[in-house]
Amino acid sequence: MLRIAVITPLYPMPDEPHRGIFIYRTVSELARLADVHVLCPIAVYPSSRWLQPRSYRPSRAQQGYKAGEPAATYLEYRTLPLLGRPVNGLLSGRVMRSALALLRPDVVLAYWLYPEGWGAVWAARKLGIPVVLGARGSDLRRPGDPVSARLARRALRKAAFAITVSEDLRRIAIQAGVPAERVRSIPNGCDLRVFRPTDKLAARQELGLDREAQAVLFVGRLAEVKGVDVLLAAAERALPRCPALQIWLVGDGPLRPRLEKQVRGLLRDRVHFVGAVAPDRVARWMAAADIVCLPSRSEGCPNAVIEALACGRPVVASNVGGIPELVDESCAILAAPGDPEQLAEAIAQALARRWDPERIANRFRRGWDQVAIETYEVCRHVACRSPLRASQ
Repeated sequence: MLRIAVITPLYPMPDEPHRGIFIYRTVSELARLADVHVLCPIAVYPSSRWLQPRSYRPSRAQQGYKAGEPAATYLEYRTLPLLGRPVNGLLSGRVMRSALALLRPDVVLAYWLYPEGWGAVWAARKLGIPVVLGARGSDLRRPGDPVSARLARRALRKAAFAITVSEDLRRIAIQAGVPAERVRSIPNGCDLRVFRPTDKLAARQELGLDREAQAVLFVGRLAEVKGVDVLLAAAERALPRCPALQIWLVGDGPLRPRLEKQVRGLLRDRVHFVGAVAPDRVARWMAAADIVCLPSRSEGCPNAVIEALACGRPVVASNVGGIPELVDESCAILAAPGDPEQLAEAIAQALARRWDPERIANRFRRGWDQVAIETYEVCRHVACRSPLRASQ
Protein backbone atom coordinates (compact mmCIF):
# COMPACT_ATOMS: atom_id res chain seq x y z
CA MET A 1 0.00 0.00 0.00
CA LEU A 2 1.25 3.48 -0.85
CA ARG A 3 2.66 5.23 2.22
CA ILE A 4 1.93 8.97 2.28
CA ALA A 5 3.14 11.54 4.80
CA VAL A 6 0.77 14.52 4.81
CA ILE A 7 2.37 17.71 6.11
CA THR A 8 0.18 20.71 6.87
CA PRO A 9 -0.09 23.44 9.52
CA LEU A 10 -3.85 23.47 8.87
CA TYR A 11 -5.37 20.64 10.88
CA PRO A 12 -7.83 20.53 13.80
CA MET A 13 -6.51 21.68 17.16
CA PRO A 14 -8.04 21.45 20.67
CA ASP A 15 -9.21 25.07 20.65
CA GLU A 16 -9.79 25.18 16.88
CA PRO A 17 -11.69 21.98 16.04
CA HIS A 18 -12.56 23.21 12.53
CA ARG A 19 -9.05 24.41 11.67
CA GLY A 20 -8.06 23.10 8.23
CA ILE A 21 -11.34 21.20 8.04
CA PHE A 22 -11.23 20.90 4.24
CA ILE A 23 -7.73 19.41 4.30
CA TYR A 24 -8.90 17.09 7.08
CA ARG A 25 -11.83 15.91 4.93
CA THR A 26 -9.53 15.14 2.01
CA VAL A 27 -7.00 13.34 4.21
CA SER A 28 -9.73 11.27 5.91
CA GLU A 29 -10.89 9.98 2.54
CA LEU A 30 -7.30 9.55 1.33
CA ALA A 31 -6.67 7.24 4.32
CA ARG A 32 -9.15 4.79 2.77
CA LEU A 33 -6.84 4.45 -0.22
CA ALA A 34 -3.36 4.64 1.29
CA ASP A 35 -1.34 4.34 4.48
CA VAL A 36 -1.51 7.98 5.59
CA HIS A 37 0.43 9.69 8.39
CA VAL A 38 -0.17 13.37 9.22
CA LEU A 39 2.50 15.74 10.49
CA CYS A 40 1.30 19.15 11.67
CA PRO A 41 4.10 21.73 12.21
CA ILE A 42 3.19 24.49 14.67
CA ALA A 43 5.09 27.76 15.06
CA VAL A 44 5.57 28.64 18.73
CA TYR A 45 6.45 32.22 19.71
CA PRO A 46 7.81 33.58 23.03
CA SER A 47 5.34 34.00 25.88
CA SER A 48 5.75 37.79 25.90
CA ARG A 49 2.93 39.46 23.96
CA TRP A 50 5.45 41.93 22.57
CA LEU A 51 7.27 39.08 20.85
CA GLN A 52 4.19 37.58 19.20
CA PRO A 53 2.54 38.44 15.86
CA ARG A 54 -0.69 40.42 16.17
CA SER A 55 -2.76 37.59 14.75
CA TYR A 56 -1.05 34.90 16.81
CA ARG A 57 -3.28 32.69 18.93
CA PRO A 58 -1.28 30.37 21.20
CA SER A 59 -2.50 26.89 20.33
CA ARG A 60 -0.75 23.71 21.42
CA ALA A 61 -1.93 20.13 21.12
CA GLN A 62 -1.41 18.02 24.21
CA GLN A 63 0.33 14.67 23.87
CA GLY A 64 -2.20 12.10 22.68
CA TYR A 65 -4.73 14.64 21.34
CA LYS A 66 -6.74 13.21 18.44
CA ALA A 67 -9.01 15.30 16.26
CA GLY A 68 -10.17 12.22 14.38
CA GLU A 69 -8.69 9.76 11.95
CA PRO A 70 -6.03 9.90 10.77
CA ALA A 71 -4.62 11.52 13.89
CA ALA A 72 -1.81 14.03 13.50
CA THR A 73 1.60 14.22 15.10
CA TYR A 74 2.06 17.87 16.11
CA LEU A 75 5.61 19.17 15.65
CA GLU A 76 6.49 22.45 17.38
CA TYR A 77 9.26 24.76 16.19
CA ARG A 78 10.25 27.98 17.94
CA THR A 79 10.59 31.25 16.06
CA LEU A 80 10.22 35.04 16.27
CA PRO A 81 7.87 37.40 14.41
CA LEU A 82 9.30 39.25 11.38
CA LEU A 83 12.88 38.14 12.06
CA GLY A 84 11.86 34.52 11.74
CA ARG A 85 10.13 34.77 8.37
CA PRO A 86 13.19 34.13 6.17
CA VAL A 87 14.18 31.07 8.21
CA ASN A 88 10.82 29.60 9.26
CA GLY A 89 10.96 27.21 6.33
CA LEU A 90 14.25 25.82 7.55
CA LEU A 91 13.13 25.77 11.21
CA SER A 92 9.99 23.82 10.36
CA GLY A 93 11.93 21.62 7.94
CA ARG A 94 14.33 20.50 10.65
CA VAL A 95 11.57 19.07 12.85
CA MET A 96 9.94 17.48 9.79
CA ARG A 97 13.18 15.82 8.71
CA SER A 98 13.46 13.78 11.90
CA ALA A 99 9.83 12.66 11.67
CA LEU A 100 10.12 11.77 7.98
CA ALA A 101 13.30 9.79 8.62
CA LEU A 102 11.30 7.56 10.97
CA LEU A 103 8.22 7.28 8.74
CA ARG A 104 10.09 6.74 5.44
CA PRO A 105 7.01 7.41 3.27
CA ASP A 106 6.86 6.76 -0.47
CA VAL A 107 5.76 10.34 -1.05
CA VAL A 108 5.15 13.54 0.92
CA LEU A 109 1.93 15.50 0.35
CA ALA A 110 2.40 19.01 1.79
CA TYR A 111 -0.32 21.66 2.03
CA TRP A 112 0.52 25.38 2.40
CA LEU A 113 3.48 26.75 0.49
CA TYR A 114 5.46 28.76 3.02
CA PRO A 115 6.95 28.16 5.47
CA GLU A 116 5.76 24.57 5.96
CA GLY A 117 5.68 23.63 2.27
CA TRP A 118 9.21 24.94 1.79
CA GLY A 119 10.31 23.05 4.90
CA ALA A 120 8.70 19.84 3.64
CA VAL A 121 10.49 20.12 0.28
CA TRP A 122 13.83 20.81 2.01
CA ALA A 123 13.47 17.92 4.48
CA ALA A 124 12.14 15.38 1.97
CA ARG A 125 14.84 16.13 -0.62
CA LYS A 126 17.49 15.47 2.04
CA LEU A 127 15.96 12.01 2.48
CA GLY A 128 15.37 11.30 -1.20
CA ILE A 129 11.55 11.43 -0.89
CA PRO A 130 9.48 13.11 -3.64
CA VAL A 131 7.06 15.89 -2.63
CA VAL A 132 3.63 16.83 -3.95
CA LEU A 133 3.01 20.42 -2.88
CA GLY A 134 -0.57 21.71 -2.57
CA ALA A 135 -1.49 25.41 -2.91
CA ARG A 136 -4.78 26.40 -1.29
CA GLY A 137 -5.25 29.99 -2.42
CA SER A 138 -3.85 32.91 -0.47
CA ASP A 139 -0.56 31.04 0.10
CA LEU A 140 0.04 31.47 -3.64
CA ARG A 141 -2.06 34.54 -4.53
CA ARG A 142 -1.37 36.63 -1.40
CA PRO A 143 1.65 35.19 0.47
CA GLY A 144 1.92 38.28 2.67
CA ASP A 145 5.43 39.64 2.11
CA PRO A 146 8.13 39.55 -0.61
CA VAL A 147 10.31 37.04 1.25
CA SER A 148 7.47 34.57 1.75
CA ALA A 149 6.38 35.04 -1.87
CA ARG A 150 9.84 34.30 -3.22
CA LEU A 151 10.33 31.23 -1.04
CA ALA A 152 6.85 29.92 -1.83
CA ARG A 153 7.58 30.08 -5.56
CA ARG A 154 10.94 28.39 -4.99
CA ALA A 155 9.26 25.54 -3.10
CA LEU A 156 6.78 25.07 -5.95
CA ARG A 157 9.56 24.82 -8.51
CA LYS A 158 11.53 22.30 -6.44
CA ALA A 159 8.58 20.02 -5.66
CA ALA A 160 8.13 16.91 -7.80
CA PHE A 161 4.53 17.93 -8.53
CA ALA A 162 2.06 20.66 -7.55
CA ILE A 163 -1.68 20.57 -6.87
CA THR A 164 -3.88 23.65 -6.93
CA VAL A 165 -7.56 24.00 -6.06
CA SER A 166 -8.45 25.92 -9.23
CA GLU A 167 -7.32 26.47 -12.80
CA ASP A 168 -6.71 30.11 -11.88
CA LEU A 169 -4.13 29.04 -9.29
CA ARG A 170 -2.68 26.53 -11.74
CA ARG A 171 -1.99 29.38 -14.17
CA ILE A 172 -0.29 31.35 -11.41
CA ALA A 173 1.87 28.33 -10.52
CA ILE A 174 2.91 27.93 -14.16
CA GLN A 175 3.75 31.64 -14.31
CA ALA A 176 5.91 31.10 -11.20
CA GLY A 177 8.00 28.60 -13.15
CA VAL A 178 6.35 25.22 -12.55
CA PRO A 179 6.23 23.20 -15.81
CA ALA A 180 2.62 22.76 -16.97
CA GLU A 181 2.94 18.97 -16.96
CA ARG A 182 3.87 19.06 -13.26
CA VAL A 183 0.81 20.89 -11.92
CA ARG A 184 -2.82 19.80 -11.79
CA SER A 185 -5.93 21.50 -10.43
CA ILE A 186 -8.08 19.43 -8.07
CA PRO A 187 -11.09 21.47 -6.88
CA ASN A 188 -12.47 21.09 -3.38
CA GLY A 189 -15.56 19.06 -2.57
CA CYS A 190 -18.09 18.95 0.24
CA ASP A 191 -19.98 16.45 2.37
CA LEU A 192 -23.01 15.75 0.18
CA ARG A 193 -24.73 13.95 3.06
CA VAL A 194 -24.81 17.24 4.99
CA PHE A 195 -25.00 19.86 2.22
CA ARG A 196 -28.12 19.10 0.18
CA PRO A 197 -31.41 20.83 -0.68
CA THR A 198 -33.83 20.99 2.24
CA ASP A 199 -36.94 23.00 3.07
CA LYS A 200 -36.26 26.73 3.54
CA LEU A 201 -39.21 27.51 5.82
CA ALA A 202 -38.46 24.56 8.11
CA ALA A 203 -34.86 25.75 8.45
CA ARG A 204 -36.00 29.29 9.23
CA GLN A 205 -38.38 28.07 11.89
CA GLU A 206 -35.60 25.98 13.46
CA LEU A 207 -33.19 28.95 13.49
CA GLY A 208 -35.77 31.55 14.54
CA LEU A 209 -35.62 33.58 11.32
CA ASP A 210 -38.48 35.69 9.96
CA ARG A 211 -40.09 33.67 7.17
CA GLU A 212 -40.58 36.87 5.12
CA ALA A 213 -37.00 38.12 5.44
CA GLN A 214 -34.83 38.59 2.37
CA ALA A 215 -32.04 36.55 3.90
CA VAL A 216 -28.45 37.03 2.73
CA LEU A 217 -25.89 34.69 4.28
CA PHE A 218 -22.11 35.04 4.51
CA VAL A 219 -20.06 32.04 5.66
CA GLY A 220 -16.35 32.39 6.31
CA ARG A 221 -13.61 34.00 8.34
CA LEU A 222 -14.20 37.63 9.27
CA ALA A 223 -10.97 38.86 7.74
CA GLU A 224 -10.01 41.62 5.31
CA VAL A 225 -9.59 39.26 2.36
CA LYS A 226 -13.20 38.06 2.63
CA GLY A 227 -14.63 41.53 1.89
CA VAL A 228 -17.39 41.49 4.52
CA ASP A 229 -16.99 45.27 4.88
CA VAL A 230 -17.89 45.55 1.19
CA LEU A 231 -20.98 43.39 1.79
CA LEU A 232 -22.15 45.72 4.56
CA ALA A 233 -21.59 48.80 2.40
CA ALA A 234 -23.52 47.10 -0.41
CA ALA A 235 -26.35 46.19 1.95
CA GLU A 236 -26.94 49.87 2.79
CA ARG A 237 -27.18 50.67 -0.92
CA ALA A 238 -29.53 47.76 -1.57
CA LEU A 239 -32.02 48.67 1.18
CA PRO A 240 -34.33 50.87 -0.95
CA ARG A 241 -34.89 47.92 -3.35
CA CYS A 242 -34.82 45.24 -0.66
CA PRO A 243 -36.84 46.56 2.32
CA ALA A 244 -36.91 43.16 4.08
CA LEU A 245 -33.15 42.65 3.77
CA GLN A 246 -31.41 40.81 6.60
CA ILE A 247 -27.73 39.77 6.71
CA TRP A 248 -26.41 36.83 8.70
CA LEU A 249 -22.65 36.42 9.18
CA VAL A 250 -21.58 32.89 10.07
CA GLY A 251 -17.96 32.75 11.19
CA ASP A 252 -15.53 34.71 13.32
CA GLY A 253 -12.23 36.47 12.92
CA PRO A 254 -10.08 39.55 13.61
CA LEU A 255 -12.30 41.94 11.64
CA ARG A 256 -15.37 41.40 13.81
CA PRO A 257 -14.92 44.45 16.13
CA ARG A 258 -14.57 46.76 13.11
CA LEU A 259 -17.58 45.21 11.40
CA GLU A 260 -19.68 45.60 14.55
CA LYS A 261 -18.92 49.34 14.49
CA GLN A 262 -19.82 49.49 10.79
CA VAL A 263 -23.39 48.29 11.42
CA ARG A 264 -24.35 50.86 14.05
CA GLY A 265 -26.30 53.02 11.57
CA LEU A 266 -28.92 51.87 9.06
CA LEU A 267 -27.88 48.25 9.45
CA ARG A 268 -28.16 48.10 13.26
CA ASP A 269 -31.11 45.67 13.27
CA ARG A 270 -30.36 44.02 9.95
CA VAL A 271 -26.93 42.43 10.46
CA HIS A 272 -26.56 39.44 12.77
CA PHE A 273 -23.25 37.96 13.94
CA VAL A 274 -23.78 34.23 14.36
CA GLY A 275 -20.17 33.24 15.11
CA ALA A 276 -18.44 30.01 14.16
CA VAL A 277 -20.63 26.91 13.93
CA ALA A 278 -20.17 23.24 13.03
CA PRO A 279 -20.59 22.16 9.38
CA ASP A 280 -24.05 20.64 9.95
CA ARG A 281 -25.23 23.99 11.34
CA VAL A 282 -23.71 25.82 8.35
CA ALA A 283 -25.90 23.62 6.16
CA ARG A 284 -29.01 24.65 8.13
CA TRP A 285 -28.12 28.34 7.74
CA MET A 286 -27.66 27.83 4.01
CA ALA A 287 -31.02 26.08 3.80
CA ALA A 288 -32.64 29.10 5.50
CA ALA A 289 -31.00 31.68 3.21
CA ASP A 290 -32.32 33.19 0.00
CA ILE A 291 -28.80 33.73 -1.29
CA VAL A 292 -25.25 33.07 -0.10
CA CYS A 293 -22.86 35.98 -0.62
CA LEU A 294 -19.06 35.75 -0.80
CA PRO A 295 -17.62 39.23 -1.56
CA SER A 296 -13.96 38.15 -1.33
CA ARG A 297 -11.03 40.20 -2.57
CA SER A 298 -9.12 36.98 -3.29
CA GLU A 299 -10.07 33.29 -3.40
CA GLY A 300 -8.78 29.88 -4.34
CA CYS A 301 -11.67 27.39 -4.46
CA PRO A 302 -14.09 28.62 -1.77
CA ASN A 303 -16.08 25.94 -0.02
CA ALA A 304 -18.78 28.43 0.90
CA VAL A 305 -19.69 28.53 -2.79
CA ILE A 306 -19.49 24.75 -3.26
CA GLU A 307 -21.62 24.11 -0.17
CA ALA A 308 -24.18 26.74 -1.14
CA LEU A 309 -24.61 25.14 -4.57
CA ALA A 310 -24.95 21.69 -3.01
CA CYS A 311 -27.74 23.12 -0.83
CA GLY A 312 -29.49 24.51 -3.91
CA ARG A 313 -28.87 28.12 -2.95
CA PRO A 314 -27.86 30.80 -5.49
CA VAL A 315 -24.61 32.64 -4.97
CA VAL A 316 -23.64 36.30 -5.24
CA ALA A 317 -19.87 36.52 -5.24
CA SER A 318 -16.80 38.40 -6.44
CA ASN A 319 -15.52 37.62 -9.91
CA VAL A 320 -12.13 36.56 -8.59
CA GLY A 321 -9.86 33.53 -8.31
CA GLY A 322 -11.49 30.16 -8.85
CA ILE A 323 -15.06 31.35 -8.24
CA PRO A 324 -15.97 31.76 -11.95
CA GLU A 325 -14.90 28.13 -12.50
CA LEU A 326 -17.60 26.93 -10.07
CA VAL A 327 -20.65 28.85 -11.27
CA ASP A 328 -22.62 30.05 -14.29
CA GLU A 329 -25.68 32.24 -14.82
CA SER A 330 -28.02 29.43 -13.71
CA CYS A 331 -26.76 29.59 -10.13
CA ALA A 332 -24.89 32.85 -9.51
CA ILE A 333 -24.38 36.53 -10.17
CA LEU A 334 -20.82 37.83 -10.00
CA ALA A 335 -19.61 41.35 -9.20
CA ALA A 336 -16.25 43.09 -9.32
CA PRO A 337 -14.32 42.63 -6.05
CA GLY A 338 -14.29 45.61 -3.72
CA ASP A 339 -17.18 47.40 -5.51
CA PRO A 340 -20.19 47.91 -3.18
CA GLU A 341 -22.31 49.46 -5.95
CA GLN A 342 -21.96 46.39 -8.20
CA LEU A 343 -22.44 44.06 -5.27
CA ALA A 344 -25.63 45.89 -4.19
CA GLU A 345 -27.04 45.56 -7.71
CA ALA A 346 -26.16 41.85 -7.78
CA ILE A 347 -27.81 41.25 -4.41
CA ALA A 348 -30.98 43.07 -5.48
CA GLN A 349 -31.14 41.12 -8.74
CA ALA A 350 -30.57 37.80 -7.00
CA LEU A 351 -33.27 38.43 -4.40
CA ALA A 352 -35.76 39.44 -7.11
CA ARG A 353 -35.11 36.39 -9.30
CA ARG A 354 -36.77 32.99 -9.10
CA TRP A 355 -34.15 30.26 -8.84
CA ASP A 356 -34.41 26.49 -9.34
CA PRO A 357 -32.88 24.82 -6.24
CA GLU A 358 -32.67 21.35 -7.80
CA ARG A 359 -30.93 22.66 -10.89
CA ILE A 360 -28.47 24.57 -8.73
CA ALA A 361 -27.79 21.50 -6.55
CA ASN A 362 -27.01 19.43 -9.64
CA ARG A 363 -24.59 22.08 -10.95
CA PHE A 364 -21.66 21.04 -8.79
CA ARG A 365 -21.96 17.76 -6.87
CA ARG A 366 -18.50 16.73 -5.79
CA GLY A 367 -17.68 14.80 -2.64
CA TRP A 368 -14.43 14.62 -0.71
CA ASP A 369 -14.05 11.01 -1.86
CA GLN A 370 -13.56 12.24 -5.43
CA VAL A 371 -11.00 14.81 -4.25
CA ALA A 372 -9.13 12.03 -2.45
CA ILE A 373 -9.15 9.75 -5.50
CA GLU A 374 -7.66 12.45 -7.72
CA THR A 375 -5.08 13.35 -5.06
CA TYR A 376 -4.12 9.68 -4.66
CA GLU A 377 -3.62 9.38 -8.43
CA VAL A 378 -1.11 12.24 -8.33
CA CYS A 379 0.73 10.80 -5.31
CA ARG A 380 0.93 7.34 -6.89
CA HIS A 381 2.20 8.81 -10.16
CA VAL A 382 4.93 10.74 -8.35
CA ALA A 383 5.92 7.82 -6.12
CA CYS A 384 6.27 5.50 -9.12
CA ARG A 385 8.84 7.78 -10.72
CA SER A 386 12.53 7.51 -9.92
CA PRO A 387 13.10 8.82 -6.38
CA LEU A 388 15.11 11.98 -5.79
CA ARG A 389 18.70 11.49 -4.74
CA ALA A 390 19.57 12.73 -1.28
CA SER A 391 22.54 14.57 -2.73
CA GLN A 392 20.38 16.85 -4.92
